[in-house]
Amino acid sequence: MGARAVTIDREAGRIEKGPIPQRVYPTGMWIALYGILMFFAALVSAWVVRKGLSTSSLEGPLQLPRALLLANFGVLLASSAVLEFSRRAFRTRNEQSFSRLWLAATALGCLFLVGQLIAWRELSAAGLYASSNPDASFFYLFTGAHAIHLLGGIVGLLLVALRPLRHMTLDTATRVAAMYWHFLTLLWAGILLLLMVSN
Repeated sequence: MGARAVTIDREAGRIEKGPIPQRVYPTGMWIALYGILMFFAALVSAWVVRKGLSTSSLEGPLQLPRALLLANFGVLLASSAVLEFSRRAFRTRNEQSFSRLWLAATALGCLFLVGQLIAWRELSAAGLYASSNPDASFFYLFTGAHAIHLLGGIVGLLLVALRPLRHMTLDTATRVAAMYWHFLTLLWAGILLLLMVSN
């Protein structure tokens, strides 16, 4: 049973329900993505201001696990690519390939999170914690916030793959999920570039 829009029949004095147009969902996702972008822009702004106020010689550049972070970026790029192959399979009505590739993209997203956990463990093993200095704090804040959003994306991908959809067609659901996932891939590219350039 699909979601329905509410319309008012003024002459009959009753409320009627009609199907919600599928274009509403991508529009809603664009609005959500704008909100997420503004959130991270605010974090970047706070980080830039804090860097400008830094006067301590103890606040040197972080020794980031660059190779691991770049490998993680490669995993996320691969996940986005596989997701697009999955959508292409869906458009050609190849349901078996669609499901297999969709779940593969989801698995790569999980692998990215595992890589992030390893990166955090390497930093903590080197004695760098969120409370060590402002740069470390912002590193954990940037990467942690991104990981939380990505975890939400993984849940969304699993819902599309494993649960019957009530409010959206499968075509709309795959489009909206892909919009969110590709956005997070681009967002991670921006975060990684910022961290690499500043350190």
